[in-house]
Amino acid sequence: MTVYLVGAGPGDPKLLTVRGAEVLRRADVVVYDRLSVSSLLDLAPSAAERISVGKAPGHPSMEQDDINALLIERGRAGEEVVRLKGGDPFVFARGGEEARALLDAGVPVEVVPGITSAIGVPAYAGVPVTYRGLSTSFMVVTGHEDPWAATETDWEAVARVGGTIVVLMGVATRTAIAERLIAGGLPADTPVAAVRWGSRPEQRTTRTTLGRLGSVELEPPVTMVIGRVAALDLRWFESRPLFGRRVVVTRAREQASDLVDRLHELGAETVELPAIVVDEPADAGGALRLAADRVGDYDWVAFTSANAVERFCVHLHDARAFAGVRVAAIGPGTAGALQRFGVVADLVPERYVAESVADAFPSGTGRVLLPRAAVARDVLPESLRAKGWRVDVVEAYRTEPAQPSAAAMAEAGKADAITFTSSSTVTNYLQAVGLDAVPPVVACIGPVTAETARAAGLQVDVVAEDHTIDGLVSALVTALR
Repeated sequence: MTVYLVGAGPGDPKLLTVRGAEVLRRADVVVYDRLSVSSLLDLAPSAAERISVGKAPGHPSMEQDDINALLIERGRAGEEVVRLKGGDPFVFARGGEEARALLDAGVPVEVVPGITSAIGVPAYAGVPVTYRGLSTSFMVVTGHEDPWAATETDWEAVARVGGTIVVLMGVATRTAIAERLIAGGLPADTPVAAVRWGSRPEQRTTRTTLGRLGSVELEPPVTMVIGRVAALDLRWFESRPLFGRRVVVTRAREQASDLVDRLHELGAETVELPAIVVDEPADAGGALRLAADRVGDYDWVAFTSANAVERFCVHLHDARAFAGVRVAAIGPGTAGALQRFGVVADLVPERYVAESVADAFPSGTGRVLLPRAAVARDVLPESLRAKGWRVDVVEAYRTEPAQPSAAAMAEAGKADAITFTSSSTVTNYLQAVGLDAVPPVVACIGPVTAETARAAGLQVDVVAEDHTIDGLVSALVTALR
């Protein structure tokens, strides 16, 4: 029974430490606040209880004494408890009070430090807190109203120390803070960089001066950097090509990570709204297992999706099952899935559609196994039969419409673009939300998907020339720029 006080970092979920991820993955209970990134909760086991104690619109945060009591109760119950806090648990996060209460109650505690917003947020805004010739020190000060920092802190002394001043939670008191720093000797034209939602896709940096700080419109949460370094503009995060854009991803959740990661790397905020769920075949996979057992009887196995590869290959002992059998893959994504099982495709066409697989396929009189989705176009099996092959089509999986939440659909309606990676994502998305909830830019991975979208009444703005995730992302960047 241990309670882990884990710093979640300033916002970017990838800034969570390795140790933080480790304890989250085995948590029984996760107690989190408003500044914790919601996607981090997905690292916890699905059965783990998730308890929000942070302030939310219309709901006050739980009192600190009640949070302490909750942690003690769950820790004493023998559960692995993760207290997930924004930034670092010991930097203006009351983690010290929680640790004290737990230790006094005899409950084991481990503190997992996080990247404090005092350092991480300025870095994401391109503002180093120290810089040769400008600042050799920095000070971190709270501007929180309770207790009112403008009264409790000797701001005049802070001004005299020099160096960089980083103020956390100071939006409400910024006018008084600025006045007292100026009274302490800082010039009114001292540069200020105020960063809202630092390290997240919503990040916005406001540049101003100390004399104008009180009149600048700001909304929390904001990290303010005051000093000569705040005039530096080494921006990198906000200059990424998709920064500030919101993109809907409709792939099945288990397939979406590659696309989501690529969009995040380029600065986009994503709304994951899976239009399909990948499910077992109607016969629970009986025919697929039988085909896998007899794979050596075939001359070729042709795969038209990574899903088919993964569903089929789990029934094999290892890659040696393909000995003497040639393998075709519709594109690099499918070929990559084969490589993860130790299989190199013998045939990958230049264009990643079924027609190209059929064109590239040699004529023959042997047998071809085609594991695929329950509902798929018959172009490939018919074309191969026309070339003399005997084709066995085996159902590897079914795609079922997903049921998106109302909140996810509302977020999708505010997006800049939507991505479709298959015809089924188009059909099922429109069935769930309708034409009116489609964002202004529609991007499709290839011509077959695009044709389905047009037939459904959508205007398709982007069709990837290279029918891959990277090709789709590249085309989307060009369109949104």
